Amino acid sequence: MIEVTQLKRGVTFEHDNQLLRVVDYEHRKMGRGKATIKVKVFNVRTGSRTEVTFNSGERVQNIRLEKRSYQYLYQDDTFLVFMEVEDFSQKMVNATVFGDDIGYLKDNLEIELLDYEDEVLDYNLPVTVELEVTQAENAVAGNTATGATKLVTCETGLQVRTPLFVNVGDVIRVDTRSGDYLTRA
Repeated sequence: MIEVTQLKRGVTFEHDNQLLRVVDYEHRKMGRGKATIKVKVFNVRTGSRTEVTFNSGERVQNIRLEKRSYQYLYQDDTFLVFMEVEDFSQKMVNATVFGDDIGYLKDNLEIELLDYEDEVLDYNLPVTVELEVTQAENAVAGNTATGATKLVTCETGLQVRTPLFVNVGDVIRVDTRSGDYLTRA
């Protein structure tokens, strides 16, 4: 158990049988009386965002997420299959956990999965991934004053806006935090 005054951005805790991660934290002290702690939270299981207010001195159950390295193997209908790097056991994770980030998953990519009581709740992708371009429209530079871009499709189905010189078969480096093109690899 931890006091609500110890909550900060990124901390995961349990409240009313829900697993919540702190997105934003605000401590208010109004003249007389107790301070209030207003916390914007992300429900890890449902994906919803809400705001919770606590009085100073209240306690919540702190949750410790286990962090393990896994290697992405393949997608099987609604599940993604990962292999643990240390003992080679396999874990199936619902694809909804990854949402739009599924486009960054390439065979044999190593990522960290965060789980609680054998349920995967979150993940840490590498900062950049290298993907092969499978589809690119032909583009002509023309009279442009700034860098012109075009939309390409990568081997995982991810679409990235790149400079005009990127062609089919090129391997590009993509930033997983923003989805931006970085460079040709």
